[in-house]
Amino acid sequence: MRKLRIIFFALVGMLMTAIPVLAQAPVQEADNSAGLKAIAAGIGFAIAVFGGALGQSRIGAAACEGAARNPGASAKIQTMMILGLALIESLVLFALVIVFVKT
Repeated sequence: MRKLRIIFFALVGMLMTAIPVLAQAPVQEADNSAGLKAIAAGIGFAIAVFGGALGQSRIGAAACEGAARNPGASAKIQTMMILGLALIESLVLFALVIVFVKT
């Protein structure tokens, strides 16, 4: 029992002396990739906008075609089209927020 107590206190003593090592502040390194991050963010956002515009144009074309084929259902088609456009635009705005957060 005595040896176990000595080992325990020795272990606690070693752990207490190791705590200041972990508390040291990290060394600040220079960020030389800020320009590359901005270019990558711009290209990524351009891809997101291109995909959103392509999706919105397809939704608009499909809604016009659907309303032309069945004029009685044009109100329901228009409601679903506006909902789809809002969801696509929210994805593009989400991409914009990510660009601003990551750069």
